[in-house]
Amino acid sequence: MSPVAFALILAGVLLNAAAQLCLKAGTNAIGHFEFHLDNVIPVGLKIAFQPYILGGLACYVFSLVIWILALSRVPVSIAYPMLSIGYVINAAVAHYWFGEALAAQKMLGIGFIIVGVVLVARS
Repeated sequence: MSPVAFALILAGVLLNAAAQLCLKAGTNAIGHFEFHLDNVIPVGLKIAFQPYILGGLACYVFSLVIWILALSRVPVSIAYPMLSIGYVINAAVAHYWFGEALAAQKMLGIGFIIVGVVLVARS
């Protein structure tokens, strides 16, 4: 895999992970909500104008463009498994930013993901 292709894949993964983290920050800012017919518009507007959610959507748009560029250079059988790196990034950042637990079992799973990504990348 060329350095440019790797950089595109990594950028796509990082943007996708950033999108998830922004969406979580946005839902944390909004708080728990439920959709009912009588509150679809107020809740929808609250979601639509929440800055973190807008940032998350922007990250998704950019990640899509970069991902298309990456797929034009790398076989999907190599590129797609690289998205698993996002699980590792999100778990670590969510632990530090949102206080989410990183128990031993989760850490073991993250280790398996890292080994799997390395094996796929080297194939």
